[in-house]
Amino acid sequence: EGAGAVILKPLSRALSDGDQIYAVLRGSATNHDGRTNGLTAPSRHAQETVLAEAYRRAGLSPNSVQYVEAHGTGTALGDTIEANALGSILAKGRSHDAPCLIGSVKTNIGHLEAAAGMAGLIKTALALHHREIPASLNFHEPNPHIPFERLALKVVDARTPWPLSRRAVAGVSSFGFGGTNAHVVMTEAPEVRAPQSHDGRTELLPLSARSSEARSE
Repeated sequence: EGAGAVILKPLSRALSDGDQIYAVLRGSATNHDGRTNGLTAPSRHAQETVLAEAYRRAGLSPNSVQYVEAHGTGTALGDTIEANALGSILAKGRSHDAPCLIGSVKTNIGHLEAAAGMAGLIKTALALHHREIPASLNFHEPNPHIPFERLALKVVDARTPWPLSRRAVAGVSSFGFGGTNAHVVMTEAPEVRAPQSHDGRTELLPLSARSSEARSE
């Protein structure tokens, strides 16, 4: 298992404070699978619903996302359901020449159980910050039950520069053992101008006027 933490601030406050901003959380949604055939058989309909709601709240079209950090546990059925849900929502209006890239941090650090979603969020924030997507390791043969081309999805199997676009957009999915589904929509951070240093010196600014009343104005 593992743990992770991030610092959240309203964007306006982070900008005014001159903070290093790694990414902006634009919107999120959660729901529940309801009754399914078992622990390893999640609900595709519930996943499609949570995806559509997250992008609606973010005010972004689902086809604008360039990368999705998938839950991606590596199970034949679970991954197939997740991929089909992603394709059904994200592929609408998307050029098949520019598929949505997908990956999972589980291939790099394993499954952190309750912190798996946080690990994916941190990875994606860093990828947005550096505009580079890490490789999903040990991906050699695609799952034959996932029609990647038709779904306009592509697994990131090598370190990849962020696709050229006006704005970098990413999604992060995480699903719980109890049937909870969550998806977060993130974008790259705006550029922050570094605060000017004054090296501790005090500066004297002389002011003069014809009268004290004029000086106060």
